Order: sequence, then structure tokens, then C-alpha cells
Amino acid sequence: MRHFQFSILISLACLAVAGFWGYTHGGVTAAATALGITLILAVLEISLSFDNAVVNASILKNWDAYWQSLFLTLGIVLAVFGMRLLFPLLIVAQTADLGMPEVVRLALHNPKEFSNHLSANHAEVAAFGGVFLLLVFLNFLLDEKKEQHWLGHIEEKLALFGKIGSVPVLIALAVVLSSITLVGAAQQLAVLLAGVWGIITYVGVDFVSSLLEKEEITGINLGDAVKRGGIGGFLYLEVLDASFSFDGVIGAFAITNDVVLIMLGLAIGALFVRAMTVYLVRQGTLEKYVYLEHGAHYAIGILALIMFASIKYHIPEIFTGLIGVIFIFASLWSSIKHQAARS
Repeated sequence: MRHFQFSILISLACLAVAGFWGYTHGGVTAAATALGITLILAVLEISLSFDNAVVNASILKNWDAYWQSLFLTLGIVLAVFGMRLLFPLLIVAQTADLGMPEVVRLALHNPKEFSNHLSANHAEVAAFGGVFLLLVFLNFLLDEKKEQHWLGHIEEKLALFGKIGSVPVLIALAVVLSSITLVGAAQQLAVLLAGVWGIITYVGVDFVSSLLEKEEITGINLGDAVKRGGIGGFLYLEVLDASFSFDGVIGAFAITNDVVLIMLGLAIGALFVRAMTVYLVRQGTLEKYVYLEHGAHYAIGILALIMFASIKYHIPEIFTGLIGVIFIFASLWSSIKHQAARS
């Protein structure tokens, strides 16, 4: 419970702000409605990002205490205010050619128009976030050094392709090129560029990590350990969080156009995702349930494909959230069976 104390306290503060915000716009009834919407948004964010918590934990467990603390302090600020508030504002400002004061005014006083601007650029954002998540999944699946294989012989054979380092990027490029057929000719270049930038961002974070991380005396090669702490690993997790969070932001506008409630609800969800990450690390859950990390990465792979499909088709948020939960529980069940078989 102590891992969730901070999240609970901040969440209560967010709910208090949501209630006050609703009360100032319509009295007690509006306050109750605002509280209900905020709680729904928090649950939405947690369901969409639970697999993110598992993947974060698989990375964070290799970090030292300093970088873990930084991820849980500065990382939370970036996750709540950067990715779930400032990032959507910046996208609207950039694509609609508006100044930030005007965008903030739209968000607070004309949320419907703000939502329309945000949704109009969903294809580009989905291509960027989708290809980043796809590379996260592919680099896990095509890892010849992976010792545990959830899908047995099939997954073991697929992992052999990891000997060719360019295969994940090749597949990602092919998916991006295919995705431009989902939009009209006027939007194809923008979607293609967004997808390419997603690939560049993933590879770039890996490159930055190899430059900034120092090789230990033990001889461990940190050049290819983008996820083992330090600036490179921190950047990796923040971009990963951004890829997850924007899907939640878009989904939130299907529930309400009130930007304040969206930020508060998603902030509560983000706090609990971070708390779950810490819990998984400190309890050694991934070592105990060996296929949990597999389930999370498969959920990420499905989410990446869903994001690409959402360029053209509407995918219900409940489906997106449930598919991740199903993979997590399936991998948890497999882990329990594996543990029982060994004992």
C-alpha cells in the first residue's frame, strides 16, 4: 500500500479540484458530474496503460536508485503536465498555426473546436506513436538473447531474426508505407513523415544512449542497453509514455470536451501507472511471473496496429483497453502454470 500513498494523496487533490471546477460551472450537480467524469477518465487511462507499467518495470528494474527516483519525480511531472496537457496544446498550436495563448483560450472556452483541431491531426500522431510502439514490440520479439519464450517454438524461431539488426526497422518502414494508403492523397506525405520521424526518434534515443552511457569496468556493453538507466533510458521511457498517452487523450475527448477534467483524470491514471511500475519493480513481480513481460509487449504490438488502423477506422476505447488487459491476464495465467510445473 505504501507504494500507492503518494498517488492516492495527489489523486484526492485532483478530485477536489475537479469537484470545485464543476461546482463553479453549475453548482452541486455539475460538481458530482465532474467527479464522475474524472474517475471514468482515470480508469480509462489505467486500463490503456497497464501494459505500459509492466514494460516500464521491465526496464526500470535494471536502473540504480537515482534514476528510478528521477523517473518517479521528474518523470511524473513530464507525464502529467508535459504529455497529457502541454503536448496536445503544442500539436494544435503547430498544426492550426495559432499562438499558445489562443490555443489555451480555445481549450478552456471552446473545447469543441480544440478537440476538432486535435482530431484533425490524429493520423499523423497515430503514425508517429504507432511505429514507435511497433519498434518496442519488434525489438522484444526479435531478440535472440531472450531466454523465455511465451509462444514456445514459434517465438524461439522468430527470435533468430534478431541476428539481423535491421529487420525491426525494415518491418516498421513497410508498415508506415502501407499506412499512407489509409488516408487521402493530401495527407499521405504528412503521415509518411510522421512515421519516419517515429522511427528516427526510436533509433535516435538508442544512439543518444550509446553516446552518453559509459561502459562499466565489468565490460558490459552499455551501447546497446538503451533501457538500463541514464539519460538515454530516461528519454526512451518518456517517449514510450508519450506514445501511450496520446491515445488516451484522444479517447478522453469521446467522453468529455472539458480539457481541465481530461487533464485531471488522465493525471490520476498516470500517477497510478507510475505507482504500479514501482510496485512491480520492488516486489520482483517480473522475476516471479516470467511471461508477464511477454504479455505486455504483445499488448503493445496489438496497440501499435490499432493505432495504425485508427488512422482510417474508429476503434472503441473499451476495445483498446480490454485487449491489453486480456494479454496481461493470459500471460499471468501462463506464468502461474509455468511456476507450478517447475515446483
